Order: sequence, then structure tokens, then C-alpha cells
Amino acid sequence: QVQLVESGGGSVQAGGSLRLSCAASGHIADIYYVGWFRQAPGKEREGVAAIYRRGSSGYADSVKGRFTISKDNGMTNIYLQMDNLKPEDSASYYCAARTSLYYGDWSQLLARTSEWGYWGQGTLVTVSS
Repeated sequence: QVQLVESGGGSVQAGGSLRLSCAASGHIADIYYVGWFRQAPGKEREGVAAIYRRGSSGYADSVKGRFTISKDNGMTNIYLQMDNLKPEDSASYYCAARTSLYYGDWSQLLARTSEWGYWGQGTLVTVSS
């Protein structure tokens, strides 16, 4: 079992920055990837960024160049630095853990939300114009 707890959400004006944190506990050694997902009211959950336990990462096109995912030496703490935020980034943000290796590309990995077995409770990000 893996437990995930997000923090760092809040309200910011467009162009501003926020840093989200995800604290993992439990069977951390089982984690291959940690990802950040978001869901706005009335919309489907979408993958934003993910990081592999050896450090490689991938991003959704909508956040490339603005968001940066990082982690500590292990997979205990994972961060999402969000810069140049836009109103359309407003959503609840969730971190998730995947405990199996994936051989496709990052966009496919982020799209397969049902294959991420562990989820945090979410943190709300609101960006005003």
C-alpha cells in the first residue's frame, strides 16, 4: 500500500506561481512513477506531469515550459512547480503513484488514469485573471 498527501494549493493571480508537494509513505519502493493530475469542475481528470523513479519526466503539452516536476533522492517527496499560471490551470490537483513499468510514451502514460493505483485527496488551485 502507498499513501499520498498533497499540499501547497491556493489562490494566485494569472502569471503567478505555486509549488505543490506530494508526500508518499508506505511501500515507496514499489513506486515506479509519481504523476500529477488535475480535474476542473465538469471536466475529465487529465494528466499534467509524471516522473520516473530514476528521474526522467514528461509533461502534457498544455503545461510544457511552465510546470516542472521534481523529486527527492527517493520517491518520498515529489513537487510540481507551476509558473506563469493561467486561469485555465484552475483545478483540483492530485498526485498519483503507479507501481508498474510502462513502455509507451509519456502522453500515453498520463492518459491511462485507471492504471495509477494510488491517489491523494487533492489540493485546490485557483488562478484569477
